[in-house]
Amino acid sequence: MIDMADTGDGTWGHLADTEHFGRVSRDYIVVPKADFDLPKYRGSTRAGHCMIYSRSEEKIFGIYTARAMILMQLRFDGYIGFPGGLIHEGEDILSGLNRELFEEVNVNVQKHPVKEEHYVVTHWCPSKKLLLHFYAVEIPINDLKVIEEEAVKAHDYGTETLGTLRIPLYTMGDGYRGFPAFLANSYVGNAREQLLYTLQHLSIMSNEEITKAVEARPVMLSTEENKGGVHV
Repeated sequence: MIDMADTGDGTWGHLADTEHFGRVSRDYIVVPKADFDLPKYRGSTRAGHCMIYSRSEEKIFGIYTARAMILMQLRFDGYIGFPGGLIHEGEDILSGLNRELFEEVNVNVQKHPVKEEHYVVTHWCPSKKLLLHFYAVEIPINDLKVIEEEAVKAHDYGTETLGTLRIPLYTMGDGYRGFPAFLANSYVGNAREQLLYTLQHLSIMSNEEITKAVEARPVMLSTEENKGGVHV
């Protein structure tokens, strides 16, 4: 039996120095590349993350168009986020990001390296003094499936990362299940905003579709519907 005094629950341990980077914050600001060297950004901690995706017209259940297979991951803290992490001192952004992709999801970065051409956006969080650089890499769907299979062999699997997941980019008959329901999950930092920004940036979804998904709310069963028994 586990000694409940030794579970570590309610403590940070050696994670205390960096745990604040994962906290929810509302003050993320888009920063143009031309402004990276401005004095107010100097000395900021840097992080890089990447959306690995494949466009797809596959039909889910023969009904819903997939649009794209996009990989995110469940993190050790229970949040959902994109692969990536903090850039080490002395590393450039791309070197650090490619290192993180290999460590977290075992990406073959020789075959699918993140390059400057994959850059999407940078956000700055003043309260954390954190610059978040975001990239998106499109790869063949079969290669994406290989990453899913190989992710369990990654160095950080089982500690920092607890598994990859795909995003359902469709909305089901009640107007909520599917993508709107996925957006109701808890996300690390500004990962949710990075996702929504990039979906529109890459023309995977329109602004109108994204807005509708963000504003959607669950539809409760009526008394009459509930009499029907189990619902999928």
